[in-house]
Amino acid sequence: MSPYFTRSATTLTQVMAQTGRGDLFAERCPSREVLKHVTSRWGVLVLLALRDGTQRFSDLRRKIGGVSEKMLAQTLQWLEGDGFVLRVSYPVVPPHVEYSLTPMGQEVAQRVIGLADWIELNLAQILQAQSAMK
Repeated sequence: MSPYFTRSATTLTQVMAQTGRGDLFAERCPSREVLKHVTSRWGVLVLLALRDGTQRFSDLRRKIGGVSEKMLAQTLQWLEGDGFVLRVSYPVVPPHVEYSLTPMGQEVAQRVIGLADWIELNLAQILQAQSAMK
């Protein structure tokens, strides 16, 4: 049986112990939450923005057009919790907080860049397909 089609938590634990990896098809696998964080609209854009180096919150907000303060803060917290983003807070007034990618964050950002580049390169075709469906 493929580890990708397991359904129970017990089996998931066994699969992870044997393979050292998660199972996105398993309903309770924590990898689904990580996937949601990384592939959300704002998650992708934060990872892409931070690949250029350390950024302050306000810089990220300016760079990522259309993101609300609440969604940016929530996305940064998710990505920090997953180990992809490092948050450094300096004890000064006014508060100074910087965000950067961890080594694991750099790795996942590289993978997301491939998807983002593909979308941008194929946008004309995608828009044409969308028009045809209307």
